[in-house]
Amino acid sequence: MKNKNYILVCIALMLSFSVFSQQGKQKRADTLFNKFSFVKAAKVYRELIQNNYNKDYATRQLADCYAYLRDPRNASRYYKSVVKQKNAPVEYYYKYAQSLRGMKKYDDSQVWLKRYKDSGGVVNANDFSKDINFITSVFGAKQQYFLDRVRFNSKYSDFGAFEHDGKVYFASARDEGVSIKRLYGWNEQPFLDVYVTDVGSKRNVDHTGKVKGDVNSIYHDGPITITKDGRTMYFSSNNFTKEAGEVKDKKGLTNMKIYRATLVDGEWTNIEDLSINGDNFSTQHPALNIDDTKLYFTSDRPGTKGGSDIWVIDIRPDGTLMELKNVGDTVNTESAEGFPFINNEGVLFFSSDGHTGLGLLDIFATIKGEDDDSIVDVINLGVPVNSNKDDFSFTMNPNGITGYFASNRKGGRGSDDIYAYHRKPVLHVEGVVTDAINTNPIANSVITLYDDNDNKIANMVTDENGYYQINIDRNKDYKIVASQDKYIDDYRTFTSKNIQTELITINANLLLNPVQDVIKLAELNNIYFDFNKYNIREDAALELDKIVSLMQNDYPEMVIRIESHTDSRGNLTYNDKLSIDRANSTYEYLISKGITPERITEHQGFGERRLTNGCEDGENCEEEDHQLNRRTQFIVVKME
Repeated sequence: MKNKNYILVCIALMLSFSVFSQQGKQKRADTLFNKFSFVKAAKVYRELIQNNYNKDYATRQLADCYAYLRDPRNASRYYKSVVKQKNAPVEYYYKYAQSLRGMKKYDDSQVWLKRYKDSGGVVNANDFSKDINFITSVFGAKQQYFLDRVRFNSKYSDFGAFEHDGKVYFASARDEGVSIKRLYGWNEQPFLDVYVTDVGSKRNVDHTGKVKGDVNSIYHDGPITITKDGRTMYFSSNNFTKEAGEVKDKKGLTNMKIYRATLVDGEWTNIEDLSINGDNFSTQHPALNIDDTKLYFTSDRPGTKGGSDIWVIDIRPDGTLMELKNVGDTVNTESAEGFPFINNEGVLFFSSDGHTGLGLLDIFATIKGEDDDSIVDVINLGVPVNSNKDDFSFTMNPNGITGYFASNRKGGRGSDDIYAYHRKPVLHVEGVVTDAINTNPIANSVITLYDDNDNKIANMVTDENGYYQINIDRNKDYKIVASQDKYIDDYRTFTSKNIQTELITINANLLLNPVQDVIKLAELNNIYFDFNKYNIREDAALELDKIVSLMQNDYPEMVIRIESHTDSRGNLTYNDKLSIDRANSTYEYLISKGITPERITEHQGFGERRLTNGCEDGENCEEEDHQLNRRTQFIVVKME
């Protein structure tokens, strides 16, 4: 009996020691999690799950670890178990929906987002069910961006590529040239440093490629931006100085700051802490506008709408920073926005997981209002810039055609890789439809676009200014037709073949002539000219006198237009001039007989462009057939 009791006591003690051991392990995992050491925390949570200790809690924490590590495949695997738990918090339905989205399982993602909403969850701006056709529209949109190879990626995190004066600056955790490696607990990679290499360089960039000077510290440094004159750099870095060491906030975290450095004898030095920084919030991802008068950045400072917002502040000529502003709710959501960039046209690009996207972080561009610089909307850049993973740190070179971004998508070399792109901007044809008589714009004209096989491919109506714009493909031939009631159709043919990539607009203005109840009166006969002459013949003068009588006596309100022509003989330029001379002589004759100039809206020459028969160049025609083409016509514009 004593032996039995002894055995029971031993078993109880072993169980107690096991419980204490698992409790200590969970405490250790939670400590690592709270310190953002997600790789190490995930390992301990997996052990707790294997030992079946507080399994539901450990599974939730493990799923969150993978979400923070931007690993939607493993995150969704564990969230799938979490949402089956009896008392799982409803926010895990939302987290599961997000992880499924990162796996391109968009339909399943919609199901769990709906369940989250039906369970009382509040959906923020990242309600990707609001546009049910978003995925189809993005994948079906005309591709503008095409990816190019980048040769300087490493097996570690690389991002923030910024091109300036023939060099590419970027942030990287590739520091393998030191004997003692310091690892960042969040993802167990080395800390970031700022590197530079020549544009187009094919060699690998090692530790010797770090920027010279005092920018790089023992903690995170980068990404950066540089002023147009190349003398000033703004860069992100941990809140650390050689004098004060590492500064932590109330939660024990070392936040990010933006510092300013100047170039002195080829080295970046004179490091300056900026007034926008603080010890208890992060300030990072600097970007400058085209004239270096505004600094855009990311921060979770007080007043931030979501996890982080885009902010902007004016830079005075003396370098002081004034007029801090949040860029507003059109850009910033209840989720996270970051990595701003301003191109030469003043367009703000940024990354967000709070706007409708393809996965985790997506890259967006802003749309400005017509009358001011206010931001009225954002657009997703679509594939291949965006993917189902994180896509961020977008930059565009001054040419507006090439640039860089970063992504942790499948197929890369490291955790985050830099991708180069070249852009083929959407090409469009645009123009104004006007009245050929009074040159006023014609609103609500029907514009129809045809391909070279006369297939109709687009149509629209002009606005109140007679303006239209239609997107077209490159390397195609087109015909565009303008139609309107009470007007004669006009058309133009044009091509988008062999044009420069930078060109985004082809102009095609159209003129419509009014349809008259009586276009030509029987009394207004044509007059004719001798070969290579523009003087008024006797027979022509008789006809012109009839017109004068008609306009002065029968139709005192009549307004006409004069159109003169030649036959096909002679070159095109000469015939254009000859027809103008014929129009002028006709006009001058009528004016000399007392017709006021305002009653003749135009007197134009059309050369050989409007032959009345088949007597074109090379055709064997009789003289009387050529004579029919050497004419002036009179078009009635107004009767009363």
